[in-house]
Amino acid sequence: MDPSETDFPTEAPKPEGQALIVDAKELFKGHRQIVIDYEGTRYSLRITRRGRLILTK
Repeated sequence: MDPSETDFPTEAPKPEGQALIVDAKELFKGHRQIVIDYEGTRYSLRITRRGRLILTK
């Protein structure tokens, strides 16, 4: 896989207290489910048929 396919756009640092906003279409890239690795634990984030997001461990 080309590294540019997985890189997210870089932005200037946000002031403390503001969250980074990522467009779901960019995050999912046409898939219905992604796996997020956080400190060695994997989480599944999926889009339901109704268009809702479900995060499971």
